Amino acid sequence: MELKVSTRVTAGNAVMTIVGEIDLYTAPRLQAEFARLLEDGPSRVVIDMSGVEFCDSTGMNVLLSALKRLRERGGGLEVAAPRPAVRKILQVTGLDSVFVVHDQVPAELLTEQSG
Repeated sequence: MELKVSTRVTAGNAVMTIVGEIDLYTAPRLQAEFARLLEDGPSRVVIDMSGVEFCDSTGMNVLLSALKRLRERGGGLEVAAPRPAVRKILQVTGLDSVFVVHDQVPAELLTEQSG
């Protein structure tokens, strides 16, 4: 399955929307998107995972790597709207205590428009 990634950056915040499956085959694309995004320097990145049907350990490692890079510069990575299967992976691995997990994308990020 194809992985679709779109990003909206406003006022130091970024919302990255991911649709598809994050696995061994699609993780490099996600890694490249994070690398490009982190060059722009947002301090807070929220990942909208409402469209992610599956995420394996490779995908989780990409998220952890991005979190580490953001924390090194005083920022953070948050996960929003994970589907039940992805939420279960976060819980089983203990990553739900590493990432801030929201039930949906925070409202303040939805109302901001890039301009």
